[in-house]
Amino acid sequence: MSRGQVLNGRIRLGVVVASAALGWLADPGQALACPSCYGGAEGPMIDAARLGIGLLLGVTLGVQGAFVAFFLYLRRQARRANDRALDAEWSRLQHAHDRAWRNA
Repeated sequence: MSRGQVLNGRIRLGVVVASAALGWLADPGQALACPSCYGGAEGPMIDAARLGIGLLLGVTLGVQGAFVAFFLYLRRQARRANDRALDAEWSRLQHAHDRAWRNA
């Protein structure tokens, strides 16, 4: 088989899988949820479940936000350290050039 035939086969398989997934998701009769979650149920248990889900989402997003903030902090510190090293090297080169100019 040539590389083009393999690529065409993979693209065709991807289209078939995507079409099957869309067909399955588009059919509301195939929803995989219990009647309490899927229907219009009301009551203290449903309210507690919604509150629990909201709390878990909030904690998860908070932890992910903390990771993002930490990595942004690390990137900023790395840039500062790199700038300081570059400034020190540039200063050293400038002094060497000045000394050479004065000795000439």
